[in-house]
Amino acid sequence: MSKGEPMPSSIEKSVKPLVGVIDAGTSSVRFVIFSAITKQEICSHHVHIATKTPLEGWFEQDPFEILAGVRTCITTVLQKLPDIGFSASGILTVGVTNQRETTVVWDYFNGEPLYNAIVWSDIRTATIADQIIGRLPDNNKDYFKPLCGLPISPYFSALKLRWMIDNISAVTKAIHDQRCFFGTIDSWLIWNLTGGKDGGIHVTDVTNASRTLLMNIDSLRWDPLLCKHFDIPMRILPEIKSSSEIVGYIKEPGLEGICISGIIGNQQASLVGQGCLSEGQAKNTYRAGCFLLYNTGKTKVLSTHGLVTTVAFQLGPGTRPVYALEGSAMAGAAFKWLHENLNMMGEPYESEKIAKQVNTTADVYFVPAFTGLYAPYWRKDARGIICGLTQFTTKAHIIRAAHEAVCFQTRDILEAMNKDCGVPLNRLQADGALAKNDLLMQLQADLIGIPIVRTKDVDVVSLGAALIAGQANGINVFSLTKANYHEHTGQKFQPTTTPVDRDMRYKKWKMAVQRSLGWSIPKKSVSMTEFIRSFGWEQMDHPSYSPDLALSDYHLFYYLKEFLAVSGLIPMKK
Repeated sequence: MSKGEPMPSSIEKSVKPLVGVIDAGTSSVRFVIFSAITKQEICSHHVHIATKTPLEGWFEQDPFEILAGVRTCITTVLQKLPDIGFSASGILTVGVTNQRETTVVWDYFNGEPLYNAIVWSDIRTATIADQIIGRLPDNNKDYFKPLCGLPISPYFSALKLRWMIDNISAVTKAIHDQRCFFGTIDSWLIWNLTGGKDGGIHVTDVTNASRTLLMNIDSLRWDPLLCKHFDIPMRILPEIKSSSEIVGYIKEPGLEGICISGIIGNQQASLVGQGCLSEGQAKNTYRAGCFLLYNTGKTKVLSTHGLVTTVAFQLGPGTRPVYALEGSAMAGAAFKWLHENLNMMGEPYESEKIAKQVNTTADVYFVPAFTGLYAPYWRKDARGIICGLTQFTTKAHIIRAAHEAVCFQTRDILEAMNKDCGVPLNRLQADGALAKNDLLMQLQADLIGIPIVRTKDVDVVSLGAALIAGQANGINVFSLTKANYHEHTGQKFQPTTTPVDRDMRYKKWKMAVQRSLGWSIPKKSVSMTEFIRSFGWEQMDHPSYSPDLALSDYHLFYYLKEFLAVSGLIPMKK
């Protein structure tokens, strides 16, 4: 609590004031308690969340499992508090931070999800993205960037929602019956925690809404033109709030009556937790993915070099938002793949030890484009490759190449940011579980040529959400001014390579990226097979039918029907 600020009247002076955070990440959920005086974490509990992969490129999670995990975490932490000298009655407020873009649709009459949550990394909507881009002038995937700051990509929520409407009859029916709600994970959790079907509030914040392809990046409201283009009924969308304001009150046992005063996407929360509150500051979070955000202040910068424009945070209703440029890439997932699929190490955390067995990659390059390349390429047709192999290559060289792949992807993003903003960074702040890897941090400094500053606390996402919630009007226990900001700077890694060396290695990386492009070819979907059958061309599935002999005819029928359906000339079978 800042000096001179009165103790909130809602608690007794003898009770130590606390701020709670629900942190719903991709692989786990947590409930964390912070001191409202010191900003230090008091206690926490986490629960793992399973991800299902029913088909290649599909990633789903059970919304009820996410909700149950959050409730378990809350119960466990509240039980711990008395043992460490704190009381649940001291919790002033709760903030929510979450994996972004992950899409949930539910029936608000009975509270049942209408389908599994489609995770942000899912690429099943690639065909839908192609169809939409094909109808735009010059087939420009950036056509809507001036409105929403984003390219058309399977990454974002609107296409996941569109897929559900087109393919899941329960969703179509619920929308027709006006009993359907859409939301990202923050919306799903808050609706349930504030009452669910018995009066739960349906909200999101500007940071999460800015990742949907449906929010106007200037007005911070759902854009009628975007919703019309993607054919999304606006009535199913949550109300957009600022990142920092009281939005409702929890009705869960143990937290009943406590307000929720902060909502923010996890990467934006990391930006706040790192203290990157001023224009020109940037952070990189190293987890399963790698997320680099560059604070552009009150100025909205529309990237022309493959990055996305996003809302960094908005500190209260009616205040001007702070914007950021963002690039994302593959990070920890590459080590997980080497561990689980190739059995190159006992556990992913052993990667650093093995990579240190060699001094270089011996000219081996690894592009981990398992589901395509994200910023700044946005190539969903890319696939992972390992090149430069010789008879002397060992697993240590490949694992070290995986380290360098994370660093090269970060340089790709920084190169694009430099072109968009014109001001090169003089340092990059780092956090995330993978940032504990000293070799990775040193390689990162070497391959981008600027210092890397790692936080003392590996994960500052929850801290950022706590700060956002605690500074809300009506709570006022935190201040995000520079003078009052808690310093979390840890170890600094200085570059040790020459510009000639790093540029030569980066040139080879770009060659490897080029070789990864164009590998993925669109496949005939199950729904399209059913669609073809519905028009009487069952002979295509007859045992005597040979796609090799009649490939051109098959594709002619396939695309003709797709064209007619998209054009509205014939009905699309659900």
